[in-house]
Amino acid sequence: QVQLVESGGGLVQAGGSLRLSCAASGRTFSTYAVGWFRQAPGKERDFVAAISWNGADTNYADSVKGRFTISRDNAKNTVYLQMNSLKPEDTAVYYCAVGAFGSARGYAYQYNRWGQGTQVTVSS
Repeated sequence: QVQLVESGGGLVQAGGSLRLSCAASGRTFSTYAVGWFRQAPGKERDFVAAISWNGADTNYADSVKGRFTISRDNAKNTVYLQMNSLKPEDTAVYYCAVGAFGSARGYAYQYNRWGQGTQVTVSS
């Protein structure tokens, strides 16, 4: 079973940057796609970005295109989300997730293992 731990969240001013990490246990991590999702208080969990098993394919929500970059280092069993030009509306708990597939899919229901989340707060 793959277990996931997110880190790197925090408080940042608008326009600033953060890099989130998703560290995974389990030998099969490198064969799975990984997605990042976020959930603001009182809102649905939304797709942010996803990356295929080998990093060759990525997928982004329109709201973060050009500002966020997803990447992975399979040797370290870690996926990253570099977030630049942050806006107050990016404030949310960010979750990483894996699914038993290799492509960069964007639907939360397709992912079956989730981390505990990390809080990102962007002040105006």
